[in-house]
Amino acid sequence: MVFYFKSRPEAGDYTIFMGLDKYENEDLIKYGFPEDIWFHVDKMSSAHVYVRLNKGQTMDDMSEGLLEDCAQLVKANSIQGNKVNNIDVVYTPWYNLKKTPSMDVGQVGFHNPKLVRTIKVEKRMNEIVNRLNKTKVERKPDLKAEREAVSAAEKAERKAQLRDKKRREEMERLEKEKQAEIRSYKGLMVQEKMTSNKQIASGSKTLQELEEDFM
Repeated sequence: MVFYFKSRPEAGDYTIFMGLDKYENEDLIKYGFPEDIWFHVDKMSSAHVYVRLNKGQTMDDMSEGLLEDCAQLVKANSIQGNKVNNIDVVYTPWYNLKKTPSMDVGQVGFHNPKLVRTIKVEKRMNEIVNRLNKTKVERKPDLKAEREAVSAAEKAERKAQLRDKKRREEMERLEKEKQAEIRSYKGLMVQEKMTSNKQIASGSKTLQELEEDFM
């Protein structure tokens, strides 16, 4: 089971989601998207909360409002973190999550600690949590199938782009050959014309020769 929420309208049309339990989290870790940003209460047990950004966006494109929605939701879904103030919430891109065979279910590390950021949450904001919960939808998605479908579509798009690139390169090559052929033809015509003029000049008699013939 995966729970889906909608961010505040002014933040943009973003979907925030989290797994029902640590076993669901495993699938979310395994079949995430490059646009997914992962949130977790630092040094405490909590839900794994994600927000899916638009394609091409990064953490730098997240507004303060969107960050606050995610941070409040992950705090509210931490048994310990929900009871205390001034907690830290860490967040990082999905692709930075590191999973090794020795780790427990739901446990993750990071490939690059420099890609991990921290946001301070002073206290629970009930108005934010309640607003998010009103948008809550429960689904049982086939995460693997969704990821494979997107991967297949991206692969097909890359192939199409490669074909277009090769087609453009071939057209450019043919055009260059055509222009080179035209320049070569023009050069040949100029050379033949110059040769013809020289022949006319060499075949013509000088004024002195004409006078001698007349005498």
